[in-house]
Amino acid sequence: MNKKVVSIILGIMCFLLTYGIAIQIKTVNNSNSTISTNAEENNLRSEVLKYKEKYDNRYLELEKAEKTLEKEREKITKNNAELTSLEENIKNGNKILGLSEVTGPGIIVRLQDNQSKNITGIFDLSKLIVHDLDVLSVVNELKNAGAEAISVNEQRIVPTTSITCDGNVVKINGEKVGTPFEIKAIGLPEQLAALSRQGGYLSILEDDRVETDLKKSNSITIPKYSGVIDFKYAKKK
Repeated sequence: MNKKVVSIILGIMCFLLTYGIAIQIKTVNNSNSTISTNAEENNLRSEVLKYKEKYDNRYLELEKAEKTLEKEREKITKNNAELTSLEENIKNGNKILGLSEVTGPGIIVRLQDNQSKNITGIFDLSKLIVHDLDVLSVVNELKNAGAEAISVNEQRIVPTTSITCDGNVVKINGEKVGTPFEIKAIGLPEQLAALSRQGGYLSILEDDRVETDLKKSNSITIPKYSGVIDFKYAKKK
């Protein structure tokens, strides 16, 4: 074999070796990058879980403190008519503000995106989806019908509640809530059920082919608002 052929073979071998090393380095770098990204995600997830655990523990402590305070108030006001009246005012105020759990008769409304795969003749597909405006409209209609307490997916509706769009979910009280939406309302069931009347917002959603359901109940429990109601601008005169 002459020197020229040997040189060519050696050149090809060197090229293949260099190419193989480059591929290996790139693979290792990508692998390290993936490992690094996964490690960062795991660390972030761990931190979020830690803060959630701290929040849950603090919330439980707050609930215990509130129950202890309520018992102490009841003891103090037991034999004092004036203080008993003040205690009742506090309880009624908490009900109105949504700061206490309540139970009573009412209705449960369920809103869900259309699940059918055989939709024809629909040009505006967004009408098949429950939007933040739909939830807000139903809540407002329930308020107008005399609802004394309302919740959406266990989020209590209070004076400062906001219902806004956040991508493919809805934000209520700052919490992300997705479909299906279960809206509970306490009040006179027959009056609240008028939500499904012809021309009511439920009939509008049904015309748009959003899936809806309404049922009456003699016993509905609505949780209290778990956040803090902070009036920044409204001051006592």
